[in-house]
Amino acid sequence: MRRLIVALLCLGSGVLLAEAPPIAGRWVVTLESFGVPSYYVMTLVQQGDKLTGDFGGDKLEGTVSGSEIRFRAKDEQGGWEEATARLEGGALKGSITIAFSNDPTHPETQPFTAQPAPLRPTRPPRRHDFVPTTFHRQFSPAIPAVLTIAPGDTVHTTTVDAGGTDEKGTHRVRGGNPQTGPFSVEGAAPGDTLVVKITKLRLNRDWAISDDGIVDRGLDSDLAVKMKEGGNQVRWRLDVQKGVATPEKPSEHLARYSVPVRPMLGCVAVAPPPAQAPPGTGDSGRYGGNMDFNEIVEGATLYLRVNVPGALLYVGDGHAVQGDGELTGDALETSMDVELTVDVVPGPGGGGPPRMENATHIMAMGLDGSIDGAFKSATSNMAAWLSDRYKLTPAEVAQVLGTAAEYRISEVADRNAGVVLKISKERLATLAPPSK
Repeated sequence: MRRLIVALLCLGSGVLLAEAPPIAGRWVVTLESFGVPSYYVMTLVQQGDKLTGDFGGDKLEGTVSGSEIRFRAKDEQGGWEEATARLEGGALKGSITIAFSNDPTHPETQPFTAQPAPLRPTRPPRRHDFVPTTFHRQFSPAIPAVLTIAPGDTVHTTTVDAGGTDEKGTHRVRGGNPQTGPFSVEGAAPGDTLVVKITKLRLNRDWAISDDGIVDRGLDSDLAVKMKEGGNQVRWRLDVQKGVATPEKPSEHLARYSVPVRPMLGCVAVAPPPAQAPPGTGDSGRYGGNMDFNEIVEGATLYLRVNVPGALLYVGDGHAVQGDGELTGDALETSMDVELTVDVVPGPGGGGPPRMENATHIMAMGLDGSIDGAFKSATSNMAAWLSDRYKLTPAEVAQVLGTAAEYRISEVADRNAGVVLKISKERLATLAPPSK
């Protein structure tokens, strides 16, 4: 709750009580450079005329004089921010000078505005049945939300397949992993964590498509020669009742081949920062995106850092089943019935790649242009998670990872490779709770 600061104004022989403007609390800051906005969360704590708090993860100190504030914030790498703003009509307006840590000697001055951070809605959770009519081929913060939902709400919707075909076999949009959404989440502010729990994920048609080649990352020179005729489309029959997939026109040696289906989402994303060029829906990054991790299934919970007000959640690229890495470039691509529940954890959230968990494991993702880089990214992501959640020292983190780490190659088909580090919750249950 925002603190109200009471000023004592002495007039003649009497004392008049007057409320000073509310300064303390949580604010969503908008900066603008060359017409492109960027967002930060700022927390202000006031004691008299002194301010302390946090600006986008940087510790700040400042002063209050009536409706005007001044503060300076700095990070551990030498960057800093210095701002002056005045409260006008419930908003803070002014200017900020930023010296980035990679070039602190050339600061930039930008307009500064801040609005009180939205409060979490207090109404009971709702269920929404959303029928999509348009689909998007970018993860963009500029696309208007198709529906606004609140923390605790559940959405039931459908997706088209990677080629743009729906559950009735109708081609609805150009291919390239078209997305359903985006959904705006009330109260989600930049720096918060959006929690997405997949409560139901079901096949809604009886066929899927894939390829019969192997992506370049999986080929050495000998195998590349043998696979030179690959890359042809393969159609699969999905037996929803039996829960198996079989080639529709099997070759000789696959006449009896079948594989259990395990419906998954290749794409779950929030909008990336506006300063970033909107990535296509075949890409991935810290916003999530086309992660193609075959454990994003019913019962999984994902944690994505919010970059813009409302988060803007996208889902799509359903797969009936996929082996590790999406080795053929296409999994068993199909449309999907999706049900998910959202929540918001107030920031500051981790700024790294996505995290997720299921009933048995916590999982830290790593995404990078190389498998080596993705391996390092996943390791760093999990190390930070263990440090934050269990207050482990670096030496303790190393001992846990060295004895409990499980690595999966999640993605090799796209620009970014993916590696996921998993740790069993049974192993974590033995850790001492953080000291109070």
